Amino acid sequence: MSNRAARVRSFSPQTPRYSTAHPWLLLTDLSSLLFLSSASMATIIDGKAIAQTIRNEIASEVRSLSQNYNKVPGLAVVIVGTRKDSQSYVSMKRKACAEVGIRSFDLDLPEDISEADLIEKVHQLNADADVHGILVQLPLPKHINEEKVLSEISIEKDVDGFHPLNIGKLAMKGREPLFLPCTPKGCLELLSRSGVSIKGKKAVVVGRSNIVGLPVSLLLLKADATVTIVHSHTQHPEHIIREADIVIAAAGQAMMIKGDWIKPGAAVIDVGTNAVDDPSKKSGYRLVGDVDFQEASKVAGWITPVPGGVGPMTVAMLLKNTLDGAKCKIAQ
Repeated sequence: MSNRAARVRSFSPQTPRYSTAHPWLLLTDLSSLLFLSSASMATIIDGKAIAQTIRNEIASEVRSLSQNYNKVPGLAVVIVGTRKDSQSYVSMKRKACAEVGIRSFDLDLPEDISEADLIEKVHQLNADADVHGILVQLPLPKHINEEKVLSEISIEKDVDGFHPLNIGKLAMKGREPLFLPCTPKGCLELLSRSGVSIKGKKAVVVGRSNIVGLPVSLLLLKADATVTIVHSHTQHPEHIIREADIVIAAAGQAMMIKGDWIKPGAAVIDVGTNAVDDPSKKSGYRLVGDVDFQEASKVAGWITPVPGGVGPMTVAMLLKNTLDGAKCKIAQ
């Protein structure tokens, strides 16, 4: 009998062993390791299904507010100009409001509106007691200062979660913002509802944007993860990502994170939405994430698809923030 055969036979169901290469993996025999390393697939985190569950929960609470107080949450969605992508996003958000019973206040403003006039519209919405959340769809025309407009939104109606005071409180220990940014909040909700614990884990965030990378890093830190941010000037990012128990990919680079960058069993949340050429599609392109899904799904423990992962959660969290803002005011 060869030494290798002897080693294989020395494993038995009665004496389970841990792999020295992968201490997280409990083995009953060597064939288990060979099978799992070559054929195991990650649990797919179905963002669409989780988002629908959350919408159902929101709809139930909205009905309760309506029955008990004869009031419902109100969300004002402001769009400036006629950009097709912005119109599509706004239409989706308004439709989502209707589905859960949230009243939608629609402001479709001309491309050439002045900054002062737009700010005046925001002030009017701030003063409207039936409006519990205000969303200004970005980007705005170049002649308008986005930061100035967004800072004029009442912090109590900042359901996007990007008011400087909300972000400032998110960054401070022991402080709680009124609202969390929707996409980062959705990322953590996906982890929570998939049974992935965060406390004490190594988390790597790929990207440092104000929209996702920075706030999701702060959220992970508040949840007691040990957080590293990988960005465009990081040396050897694959070495850092390979150590992560949790990866949040938000770099905007199609399939930059390969399967061999992922630690076996890690949870991977792919925020990226990138269009790549695909002649087989009627549109001529298909959407992919920042992670090579086909490769990474063979290594990770959990992974979100693109599309159908983080995207649906962003709108669900916007609705949740609007509901929470309304509950604070209506129940007073």
